Amino acid sequence: MVRTQIYLTEEERTGLMALAESTGKKQSELIREAVDCYIARFDESRRSAALNSAAGMWKDRQDLPDLEALRKSWDRG
Repeated sequence: MVRTQIYLTEEERTGLMALAESTGKKQSELIREAVDCYIARFDESRRSAALNSAAGMWKDRQDLPDLEALRKSWDRG
């Protein structure tokens, strides 16, 4: 782990202390959990944005084979 210093408002510090006391966790552990959640949320939104931008990107292509006909040719019928 890497040591990092942060500045908290009085309200944040008070809330963090109360949460640490009620959960039995250290303040540093709670901060790491919060950072992990924030990173995961950011990564998920980036992934969703990439998928949304790719949706329908081939809808107007005319050079693709007829996949339905291709699948039917594979059937053993």
